[in-house]
Amino acid sequence: MGARDRGSRSMSWAAARLSRCVALIALLAAALAWQGSAHATSAPRQEASRPPADCPTAAAARHRQLAGCVIESGVASWYGEAQHGLRTANGETFNMHLLTAAHPTLPMNTLVRVICVATGRSVVVRINDRLPPDSGRIIDLSEKAAALLGIKRRGLAKVRLVLVEKGAA
Repeated sequence: MGARDRGSRSMSWAAARLSRCVALIALLAAALAWQGSAHATSAPRQEASRPPADCPTAAAARHRQLAGCVIESGVASWYGEAQHGLRTANGETFNMHLLTAAHPTLPMNTLVRVICVATGRSVVVRINDRLPPDSGRIIDLSEKAAALLGIKRRGLAKVRLVLVEKGAA
């Protein structure tokens, strides 16, 4: 084997490695561009609140267990001292120090993971109250849940709801 054969073999190895690196960089750039375009909206759009196509809507989630699936995205708010001690929709006494929430349609006692888009924090809450469907929010959290998510000071935050366990209808 001559010096020329060794040189061409190492050159083809280097070219293959360079080709793989370029492909990886292009893939990463495309992923970052796609992620950036998902967050670059100047105004909230109705389409942004829809779950991915492979996950059914919250209405379908009422009929079957879909643990781990994003069932809703939208705006969350919180309530606390003014309602502390009042009755919730399921008859319990509201306690702002517990991890509970109000939702317009999910069955009572459903467990959902609320993920704050801005902070990346998440918390599991139990649905024990109702929220008016025309409120413009998808969930109303207890003060404790809002504090753990880091949204208490802001009051409102964009969140995703992931079904953990469906409550009894």
